[in-house]
Amino acid sequence: MISHIRESELLSAAELLLQARRTATPLADLPAALQPTSIEEAYFVQDTMARAIEDEQGHGVRGWKVGAPAPDATPLFGPMPFAWVADDASLLAGRRYRFRGLEAEIAFLIGQDLPPRATPYTRDEIVTAIASCHPAIEELEAGLVDPLKVARFTMIADMQMHGGFIHGPAVPDWQQIDFAKESVTLAVDGSVRVERTGSNTAGTDLLRLVIYLANEGAARTGGLKRGSWITTGSWTGYTPASAGSKVEVRFSTAGSVSLRFQ
Repeated sequence: MISHIRESELLSAAELLLQARRTATPLADLPAALQPTSIEEAYFVQDTMARAIEDEQGHGVRGWKVGAPAPDATPLFGPMPFAWVADDASLLAGRRYRFRGLEAEIAFLIGQDLPPRATPYTRDEIVTAIASCHPAIEELEAGLVDPLKVARFTMIADMQMHGGFIHGPAVPDWQQIDFAKESVTLAVDGSVRVERTGSNTAGTDLLRLVIYLANEGAARTGGLKRGSWITTGSWTGYTPASAGSKVEVRFSTAGSVSLRFQ
């Protein structure tokens, strides 16, 4: 339980990170007294930032990013604002795009509401609720000069480095894909930067992450809603790009997706 005094400090942290992102004037770090010291505090800052972005843009959360550092690790998850979701081949323009980090991912579009309930959802119920599967790029941003050099909870608090979600076309018969054998390339300006197979850090049972989000994550998310995107962790790690770069991610079975920076 976060005290009222601590909530006030965390609200200040959220405002500093939001202002840094709005003005493209990143912080070296949060003041020591404002740095979150637990995952609960980091999520409080995330949710505060997401609500502020919702108020600014007039839209709510469009989905959730979920991932884990290892196949047996507890997943981490964060909100993806509606305004930061884009279609394949989109142009990402404006000063909000400063860090320009890239990760190749697999995403699912939820086709049926999964409200919170006492009985956990089964794998079969989750599969039935998924409308489609898509290749995706998560574009990474931060209100911090280098989010990889600050304390872990501070990085997580800052929207878990989320900056944008770009989805490619739906993949036919996605249930037949063996993600342990799935390969991916990430190319910047025609040059392949990363090429890997079965490389999601959370493991290749991607549905484990969606099941976790629908069940253990429901107290925070309010349940998964029809039309929500769920993206399931990085296959390529962090890859930097520059202004003017064209980016293409290509999975061996799950299709391709691209973007371009102004």
